[in-house]
Amino acid sequence: MAPTLTDVAKRANVALSTASRAFSDPDRLGPQTLRKVLSAAQELGYEPNGSRVAEPAADGETATVAVVVPDIANPVFGAFVKAAQGEGWHRRQTVVLADTDLNPDREREVIAHLRDQADGLVVVSSRLDADEILGLCGRTPAVLVNRETTGADCVLTDAAHGLRQAVDYLAALGHRRIAYVQGMQRSWSNAQRVELIRAEAERAGLELELLGWQSETVAGGTAAAASVMASGASAVITHNDLVALGVIAGARALGIGVPEDLSVIGVDDIPFAEVSQPSLTSIAVPMAKAGSLAMDLLGQVLAGDRHTPRTLRLPTQLIVRGSSGPALPHSRPAPPHSGPARTHSDPPRTHDAGLHTTAGRATKDGS
Repeated sequence: MAPTLTDVAKRANVALSTASRAFSDPDRLGPQTLRKVLSAAQELGYEPNGSRVAEPAADGETATVAVVVPDIANPVFGAFVKAAQGEGWHRRQTVVLADTDLNPDREREVIAHLRDQADGLVVVSSRLDADEILGLCGRTPAVLVNRETTGADCVLTDAAHGLRQAVDYLAALGHRRIAYVQGMQRSWSNAQRVELIRAEAERAGLELELLGWQSETVAGGTAAAASVMASGASAVITHNDLVALGVIAGARALGIGVPEDLSVIGVDDIPFAEVSQPSLTSIAVPMAKAGSLAMDLLGQVLAGDRHTPRTLRLPTQLIVRGSSGPALPHSRPAPPHSGPARTHSDPPRTHDAGLHTTAGRATKDGS
């Protein structure tokens, strides 16, 4: 693989903008710095006229940034990409989009390919471990979104605020048994939300039924609807809004009213949430802001700012709409806290098909 100007800058231990000046405007550099850059280029075999992408200008502009998302069909990632492109436009950067279709193997191939084509990478909601992502990125600067590591800048949408608000809201409406429909098994965000909702349900004294992994789509939610009703929960929180809309559709097909018989809360607050029937109560996730911040962090690195990696956390917020309401009067009260809490992987304590839960922890049927 042919070396890039970024490689030259790293070898010479200078800012990317300085390396760019060595070829575009060498008179602006001191003799010693210029020799360092040209020597590094010679050692690496760098050819400025044969580079595959436009090289960054002196102020870090005109770079090519690759944004890798798991599913562009999900509106929440569309919002991220739109904001990232807007920030890139202001910075005169070219933004290249890659969709991995929620497939870890495809993601590996995409990142390994793009690291040699782009000056920087923004990897969003990856299905890979953080160390593997950084290994695939190699020496190409990267920002990770909704994946936490100390080895790169990270932007996290923190679900803690929104989930606490959602659990407190359901408890205030008289719900005593709630369910959570998980996303995909390799989703970092899903794992974080599972732990958060366990803790919040236990704090609020609610029973929690943790249901199995699902495709993060409307179809996944529709498939989960029967399990939600079988759990005996009067309210459900889902991994994202698409799953929530699917649960509503599935419940309707089963003759279950929303919110009369079942309250439904999604996560993301996509544009469809406000116009669905009923309108969807959702935890708003600031993905557009995350898109702008990710590009800003990467732009600083491309401009030569070699700072210690930072992690930015963006709070979430519950938006109440028509898909949630008071629990039915006959909803069963939660039992008092007693004994250790357990998860879906623990053996069932009763003969009720593994659906019984203790306060704050849950079993999972068929997963």
